[in-house]
Amino acid sequence: MQGWASERVARQRLVGRETNIRKRMDSRYSEAAMNVMICLLRGVNLAGHKKVPMEVLRNLCTSLKHCDVQTYVQSGNVVFRTKESAPLVVARKLEKAIEQEFGFRSDVIVRTPSDLRDVIAKNPFAKRGGIEPSKLVVTFLPKEPEREAQDVVRKIKANPEEIYLTGRELYVYYPDGMGRSKVSAVIDKALQKGGTARNWNTVTKLLEMAEKLEGNKR
Repeated sequence: MQGWASERVARQRLVGRETNIRKRMDSRYSEAAMNVMICLLRGVNLAGHKKVPMEVLRNLCTSLKHCDVQTYVQSGNVVFRTKESAPLVVARKLEKAIEQEFGFRSDVIVRTPSDLRDVIAKNPFAKRGGIEPSKLVVTFLPKEPEREAQDVVRKIKANPEEIYLTGRELYVYYPDGMGRSKVSAVIDKALQKGGTARNWNTVTKLLEMAEKLEGNKR
């Protein structure tokens, strides 16, 4: 009897160790399967309209099962890790949550860290000296504009501003500042207000935050 009992205890310990190993492996697999997403809200916290406190935004994202949620400044920028793999699904779920919480709709545009690295690599002003990051603005579009809209944008006579459209991003340099420019309204009309703009400082900071989360998941 004693030998049998000892054998049973040994088997239980072995099963327990195997169970713990599987749990650790499952946990590591789950961590590795997480994706990092950058969400850009359109038109929030502007002149007191469509107010979205960043703490509430973080809580909304957490309620959607996203992890390590972080926000940056008040213009509606949020970075997190998620099991979702489709940016469009992430965008639609967050849009719905925002509408339910605040009673208004805010379009959400989602990019991956790889997308932002590509945006930075394609910066048409990268090799030019004297460019002020706060005056270089990237408008992130939900999709690449139709050819007709692209033609309209490229024909805009912008001076002293400079405009470059590539894929889903529009780069505009405002040497005198964005606030005094009249070209922004012309661009919005051509693109039917389909995007949301961030200055270069914000773009690079969001990538920095996203890459830190990428490092955490490895």
